[in-house]
Order: sequence, then C-alpha cells, then structure tokens
Amino acid sequence: MIYKEYQDLKLSALGFGAMRLPVIDQDDAKIDEEKTAQMVAYAMDHGVNYYDTAWGYHGGNSELVMGKVLSGYPRDSFYLASKFPGYDLSNMGKVKEIFEKQLEKCRVTYFDFYLFHNVCEMNIDAYLDPQYGIFDYLVKQKEAGRIRHLGFSCHGKLDVMKRFLEAYGSKMEFCQIQLNYLDWTFQEAKEKVELLRSYHIPVWVMEPLRGGRLASLEEQYTEELRALRPDENTPAWAFRFLQTIPEVTMVLSGMSSMEQLQDNIHTFETDRPLDQKEMDTLLGIADKMLQKKTLPCTACHYCVSHCTQQLDIPFLLSLYNEHCFTEGGFIAPMALSSLPEDKKPSACVGCRSCEEVCPQQIKISEAMADFAAKLAQ
Repeated sequence: MIYKEYQDLKLSALGFGAMRLPVIDQDDAKIDEEKTAQMVAYAMDHGVNYYDTAWGYHGGNSELVMGKVLSGYPRDSFYLASKFPGYDLSNMGKVKEIFEKQLEKCRVTYFDFYLFHNVCEMNIDAYLDPQYGIFDYLVKQKEAGRIRHLGFSCHGKLDVMKRFLEAYGSKMEFCQIQLNYLDWTFQEAKEKVELLRSYHIPVWVMEPLRGGRLASLEEQYTEELRALRPDENTPAWAFRFLQTIPEVTMVLSGMSSMEQLQDNIHTFETDRPLDQKEMDTLLGIADKMLQKKTLPCTACHYCVSHCTQQLDIPFLLSLYNEHCFTEGGFIAPMALSSLPEDKKPSACVGCRSCEEVCPQQIKISEAMADFAAKLAQ
C-alpha cells in the first residue's frame, strides 16, 4: 500500500468509502454486515487505514455498521471520517444533536476527520449563516479534541467554493471534491485544485471512477490505453490519473464487493503517475466521451444579454450537460433548488433570442425544454 504524509500522519493513499457497501436484496438501507466485515478485514490486512462514512449513507445505516465493524479493531489502527449533513437544510439547526449522535453511532469518542458535507449552491448561504452556529460548534469540537482534522466536501461550482473558503478557509485542513479525468474540465476540478493549492489545502478525492462509469470504457478507448500500458486495467487508469496530481492526498473509493476492493488495493500497491503522452491521451478520451452527450457551451454569456427572462443560460446549460451525461443524479436538481422558479429551465419561453447570438449555434430553447422535462420525471 502506498502511503501519503499528512501533517504528522501516514495515510493509506486509498481510502475505504462506505457509501456503496454491499447490500441485501438490492435495498440500499440493508447493508450486508457480514460481507462488509470481510471487506474491512481484508482492507486492514492490506494496509488501508482510512474509513469514510456519513450521516446519510445507506439510509443512515452506514455509520452504524461501520461503527460496529471498526469497534473490533484498536482505535489507533484506523482513521475515521464522517460529515455534518448540510445537504438537508432541516439539519442546519441541529449540529450539536447530530454530532453527538454520530459519535454514538460510530462507537467512538472522536473523529479523526470531520467535514462540512456537500457545500453547494443549495446550502452555502445557510452554512455561512452565523445563526446556526455550525462553524463555531465544529471548531470548538476540534479544540476539545473530538475532531482531529476539520475539512469540507464540495459539489458546488467554483464560485461556491470560493465563498466558503473566503469565510472559513483559514480553519480548513483538507477538502474533498469530485475529481477524475472526466471532471477535470467538466466540473471545473482543475480550477478547484488550483484554488485549494492557493490556500495550501490538500485534496481528498471522491468519485474517482465517477460512480463506476470509468471502470469500463468503449472498446476503442480501451485499445488506445492498452497500447500505452498493456498491463494496466481500465479502472487503474483513473487512479493513475489521480496519482499524477501532486495535491491529491487521499483517494476514496466506494467499493461494494470484495473483488472491487482487491482490484483497487492491487492498483495502490504501486505509484505509477502518467507521463505527458499518457495524460494527453486520457484527457482526449474524456473529451470524446463528453462530446457525445453534452452541448458545446463555452460560457461566453452572449446569450444572457438577449434572454427576455434574464436566465443564467451558461449555468443552466452546465447543469443540463451534467444531468444528461450522468443520466440523472442529484447534482443538477440540488443546484437548481437554490434558484427561484422564474430562473429555472422551465421559465424559458422559447423565444430563441439567445440562439441568434450563440457562437456555438446551440439550440438553447430545445435544451431548456428537454431539461425541464427530464427534471419533471
């Protein structure tokens, strides 16, 4: 196992994500405890020492199961991370209640790592609102030793991350972002890494395989990669990409089977960053994948000045592309929930004024109608 230096700690480069644990009868809330225990035992035996759970994973049962399984190991043999569930605005006034319950569920007296969960357009105002006392409370828990390292995860756009860092950046010790070779440009991951670097905040990675989408590729892409590294399997390329980015300290993978765990651990036995040709090839494949399912909006904003409804069309198209490529998911609906009804895709009246000035000749009105229909489903 490769290890990364983090302050005075030595962290396994691969972290055990507890969001996609094995389940019974395809019921996400029914975790298969026996299989989970076997996977944790294998991970422990092979050097994995970082375990990541959260309040909402598996219908609230991930913390319970991971707490039970990890309680069988010495407390100093693993690092445990959990998160404050700010993805649900009804939780904002309950930080103390939830934190105490999380310690109880996880059967620990402290968290090695604790995060503001999922900072995004929907909750940034609430996270920054002093009336909830979330920041003050978590800082106090850190001062009391009940949180060893405080950080945040972010699914929001770059400007959301900037707002959070301007307010709390001096106290943040790590940041977890969705980072993979598709999202390097697609979700501004490159710019986010650069922003975090400016704050001297190391990067924790979530969705390295983008929910499994990068675990297998079309045969033409697989052949391109095989020609460069015949001995490397497809999922490993996603991890090698991350090994090439100096700011990355932790790579979390949500593994739901022993086979996935064994495969990933095998990959992380070696550090094999990409050379320039390999990086260019991989990012070229990402571009081709995106071009098949996304619109070529360059965010020039010409359309905005011609929109009779004053919609933020580039922002809406970026969410539309995300929603189409992912074939659903939570990111677009979550971001849109921060907008008033008259600024959502359904507010487009189809006048096509924006299309007259679009350099990319995007049929914006059709995209807005399709987006509204997809969201309604």
